[in-house]
Amino acid sequence: MMNVALWLVQIVLALGFGASAVMKGTWDRERLVRAGQTGVQGLPVPLIRTIALVELLGAVGLLAPWASGIAPYLTPVAALGLAVIMVLAAGVHIILREPKNVLIPTLIGAACCFVAYGRGMRLTWEG
Repeated sequence: MMNVALWLVQIVLALGFGASAVMKGTWDRERLVRAGQTGVQGLPVPLIRTIALVELLGAVGLLAPWASGIAPYLTPVAALGLAVIMVLAAGVHIILREPKNVLIPTLIGAACCFVAYGRGMRLTWEG
């Protein structure tokens, strides 16, 4: 049952981070802000593109290593990395005085921690 829950969360997170990566990688800053990604307002475009790349790699890392069995330890590492990005995103929204926009990255970060813990513990049990 826990494995099913982890897979569901991993898939939802990967889809969300993948979509965010595509938007940040292809849209201009103004379009991102209009779409609700207000955290990019003051960021330089190269940083936005770098965040997109990291999110894309993280999305792949949530699924591919565990599914393939090749370096499965990368899945909890990817989840932790994405959790760090969500902490930073929440911090940006605090700085921008957008308390409503702090909740979503906090919840996403918690889901990332769930995956990191669940998959990390599974490696410990099997290893």
